[in-house]
Amino acid sequence: MIPKYILYPIILGCISFTVSLAGLNVEQIASVTIFASLIVGTLLFWRFRLAFALVGVALMLGLGLLNTETMIEFAGFDMILFLVGMMIVVGFLEEKKFFEHLLGKIMKGVGENPVKLIVVLMLMSALFAALVDEVTSILFMTATVLHLTGKLRISAIPLVMMTVFATNIGSSATVVGNPVGVLIAMRAELTFMEFLRWATPISIAGLGVAIPLCLVYFRKYIKHMGDALKTQKTEDILLENNETSGVEVTIQKESFKIPWIVFVGTIAALVAHSPLEVALGLEKNVLLPGVAFAAAGVVLFLNHNKAREMVEKRVDWWTLAFFIFLFASVGTMKMLGVTTVLAEGMYDLSGNDETNLFLIFVPVTSILSALMDNVLAVATFIPVVHEFGDLGVDNYPFWWAMLFSGTFFGNLTLIGSTANIVAIGMLERRKRGNISLKEWIKPGAVISIPTMILATILVFLQIPLMP
Repeated sequence: MIPKYILYPIILGCISFTVSLAGLNVEQIASVTIFASLIVGTLLFWRFRLAFALVGVALMLGLGLLNTETMIEFAGFDMILFLVGMMIVVGFLEEKKFFEHLLGKIMKGVGENPVKLIVVLMLMSALFAALVDEVTSILFMTATVLHLTGKLRISAIPLVMMTVFATNIGSSATVVGNPVGVLIAMRAELTFMEFLRWATPISIAGLGVAIPLCLVYFRKYIKHMGDALKTQKTEDILLENNETSGVEVTIQKESFKIPWIVFVGTIAALVAHSPLEVALGLEKNVLLPGVAFAAAGVVLFLNHNKAREMVEKRVDWWTLAFFIFLFASVGTMKMLGVTTVLAEGMYDLSGNDETNLFLIFVPVTSILSALMDNVLAVATFIPVVHEFGDLGVDNYPFWWAMLFSGTFFGNLTLIGSTANIVAIGMLERRKRGNISLKEWIKPGAVISIPTMILATILVFLQIPLMP
């Protein structure tokens, strides 16, 4: 096997040579090569991801391939600040042992059956993602999974991966489920009802494929979990088992009232943000970060004695810094016109045939979503799809193809989706393990390839029905 430090320059050399054949100018070739060095470096040397991101953006700025205005425009500070608020909320709920309590409620319903438990956790992940967004879902669900696996004394990694897979698939169901969906809806002027018609059924079908595949692929882990559940006993995992008197039961129930209000209130506000914006005449999605800020402010008031400590220790600043520079780096592609060249090249390659163009577009956007984060890939390809429209192509099906390329195929790699990076960051921060690209990509492929093929077929078959 070729060592990573030798493989790295070989891959970059191949990319640079390939783009030089595509008719790009010197600046564009340099831009793509440096951008690729950041992405490939992150994939091969995951622990050094922030260093690669910092150096990559610094080179772009130093060589004039990116300016500060474009860098700030693409940095995604609205999403970063949303994450800060939600991480504070999750930190508060963890300190109040809310997730132990929530897990107890789940396990009372499913008992010691590991298959039922995993199915319920995956369904919850998908539902939360569809209702609020993938980031909120994965923050809540990863915290729950870490508690469960900690109690059972088993690895958290496979179960975290399964909840991430379900989160990404479920996030495609609604316009608020994923930043990818928000971007596409805003740029293509798609409505909530259009998502329910064209995206929700395919999302449900994808989940119907992903759950059985996970149960088969992780069957050894599930058996191990079942043994641990029998050994540990359900009652030992439930928080209420530590109670010894009726007075303590009453106190325990009272202590969870505020966390439940915070949890339900935050989710309800996130679900209702869109109609509230319409009712108040506000900009689209302006209340999405606003809800996170309000919820974070409330919990800091409630936990005022530890407010500073919560902000310093509960927010994963390492992961957020990586996001900022990763998102900012894609600005170079737009600034130097690489996206326009890409659109025209794909159209020429298709022979000006829309069916061929669709079949070329889907794998390209899917692979790039897996390699450069789905939000970055979609942000890069939105101008490309608009270019298709300018070339006379009916681009409506391409918006839905891009949605599923980003969400379903975001499961392939560590950085394919925001949810993946957030979940891995939580694992590492709690010292519950590290995941390499090699460990992730095999189960990622088992889930992402069949679900993406299914989504592509379903979108393609419905093209005649689309407006």
